[in-house]
Amino acid sequence: MPRDEYLQCLRKDLGKELSRTTAAVKTVYCGGGTPSLFDPAAFTSILAHERLSDVAEITMEMNPGAAEYQALTDYRAAGITRLSIGVQSLHDESLHQLGRIHSSQEAREAIYAAQQAGFESINLDLMFGLPDQTIDMAMQDLDALIALEPEHISWYQLTIEPNTVFAKRPPSLASDDERADMSDAGLERLAAAGYRQYEVSAFARDDGQFECRHNLNYWQFGDYIGIGAGAHGKISQCSRTIIRTQKTRVPKDYASNIEAIEVLIPQEELPVEFLMNALRLNRGTESARFTQTTGFSLDVLQPTLAELRHQSFIDSERLALTELGRDHLNSIVAKFLT
Repeated sequence: MPRDEYLQCLRKDLGKELSRTTAAVKTVYCGGGTPSLFDPAAFTSILAHERLSDVAEITMEMNPGAAEYQALTDYRAAGITRLSIGVQSLHDESLHQLGRIHSSQEAREAIYAAQQAGFESINLDLMFGLPDQTIDMAMQDLDALIALEPEHISWYQLTIEPNTVFAKRPPSLASDDERADMSDAGLERLAAAGYRQYEVSAFARDDGQFECRHNLNYWQFGDYIGIGAGAHGKISQCSRTIIRTQKTRVPKDYASNIEAIEVLIPQEELPVEFLMNALRLNRGTESARFTQTTGFSLDVLQPTLAELRHQSFIDSERLALTELGRDHLNSIVAKFLT
C-alpha cells in the first residue's frame, strides 16, 4: 500500500491508542522487521505527537540488507536514539541457511555506518545453536561480534517456530547438551568482555546505562500500546483488568480497519503471566510488586514457591531466579501452571 496512506493510518492509530491511557509514554520501539525502509521524515511525522515529547528512548530495528546507510544521520536527527541491528550471524553460510538477505560484510558495514552516524546506543542481535554450528563456530561468531564493541548484545538460541521452513524441514542442530555448553561458554565470554547479563538473552555494558528501557518495561509486566499492522499491546484498566490488543497483520486490511482485537486476560492467569516475564530478569522483582500488579498474595504460589526456594532455584527474598534457576527457566514457570 502507498507509504503516505499507511503513514496516515499510523498517526490515526497512535491517537486512538493513546486515548486508552493517561500514563506518560517513556519509550518507543519501532520494530516488526524493516522499519528502516521508512524514510526519516516518516518518523519525524509520527514522533511529533505531543504525548511523545518526553520520550527518553526511541529504538529502531534495522536489517543490514535493507538499510540506506547514508540516511542514518537523518534517522538520528528525526529522534531515533537507539538502533537494534539484526546481525544474527557473522558467518556467511549460516546467514544463507537462515534465509537472510545480507552478508557478514554487509552486517559489519551497517554497524560501522551506525557508529559513524553518531548513535551512542547500538544493540546487535546474534543467534547460536544454528544449523550445523559447532561450539567453536558459535564462539567465533560471538567473539567477532564482541570485537565490534556494541553497547548492547541480544544473544539467544535459535528456536524452530511453527509454520516455518525449518519446521517443515528440520535442519541438523546441535544436541541439547551441546547447546547448553554453547550457552555456558558464551556467558563466560560476554562477562569477561564487560557485558552484564540482565535478562535471559540481553547483555549490556556493565554500568547498566545501555539496558533496553522498552524491554525492561515489558519484562516488568508494564503497559504498552501497539500501532501498525501486526502490532501488539497490553493495557491495564481499573480493578486490575488487563487486556491484550492485536492489530491485523496484513497492511491493506489494517488500512481499512485499524481497530484492535481485544483479549481480556483472565484474572486467574495473571500470576503466571507476571512470572513468565519477571523471572526472565536476573534481578527479578520485589515480592510486593507481584501483589500490587496481580491482586494476589504470594500464597497463591505456594507450595511451589517454597519448594523452588528449598531447591535453591528462587531467591529467598525476591521473586528472582538464582544462577542455578536460570538454567531451568521454562520448567520452573511450568511448575506454576500445574
